[in-house]
Amino acid sequence: MKSAERQPVLETLSNTEKDALILRLWDDLREERARSQRLAQGQDQAVADVAGASDLLAQQQGPDRRQPPSSSVNVNVRLGRGLGLLRPKVVIGAIALVALAFGIDAAISWRQRDWLEQKRLAGLALEHAAYSGVFVELVKVAYEPDQKSYRLTMAMQNLDPLHPIYVMRSPLRVFEQSGLTWREVPARAPNGVSPVVVKLADRQIYETIFEPNLKEWTELLPGYMHIRFESSSLISQRSEPEDDIVDRTDRYFVYLKPHGADDEAIRKRMKYSGEPPVYIPMPPH
Repeated sequence: MKSAERQPVLETLSNTEKDALILRLWDDLREERARSQRLAQGQDQAVADVAGASDLLAQQQGPDRRQPPSSSVNVNVRLGRGLGLLRPKVVIGAIALVALAFGIDAAISWRQRDWLEQKRLAGLALEHAAYSGVFVELVKVAYEPDQKSYRLTMAMQNLDPLHPIYVMRSPLRVFEQSGLTWREVPARAPNGVSPVVVKLADRQIYETIFEPNLKEWTELLPGYMHIRFESSSLISQRSEPEDDIVDRTDRYFVYLKPHGADDEAIRKRMKYSGEPPVYIPMPPH
């Protein structure tokens, strides 16, 4: 098996495996140092033995035949000792590089986790402000003088005025039920006002003119049409947001009395004693 295959990829190691790897490298360093010291001591002893033997041989041969000690032995010994001292430095450098890589990896991981956590908390705060912090209600539905249209009045309120939010409302959509399907009917803002971003610090009123013009409509309640209002808003805590936006959609259902309806016939069919109202609000469904 090749050595490259035995080396773990740092990015795939867990924190426990990284700690174990550092401990193994440290033990290898200590063993290498001890081995180098033993090698150095053995080489010193070998030099001493060679020198002693040379002196003894020289004494036996006489003063004229005495040879100077061979320089190759000293060179070999010096080279061996240099290599022995070099190996621990290489191991120390390797450990330092591994420790540096672990440190950088840990720092990057911590920064990523911190950034993701901050983003998650900011998203939760924005969702809370957009849903729990904003109250949208249907105020009323009234006849228009043209005898075919209606005026819808709705209100949006910021329940935390100390922390304004920014809202851009899309044009409100109106649907009329026909059979088992919902069909969209014409709707517009009064005076052709286009949607704009508004700073919502308290309560604001907005209106929509719509015309339920279907000839065949579903009569779930005697004498009344079944109408659905759909309001969509982009909400942020900043006037110039980037990706910190929540898209909130609200739906409201009402029973709506047609223009020119026969109130007496409605009272009889519904067994209603008073004047039938223009609209009857319904819970979401």
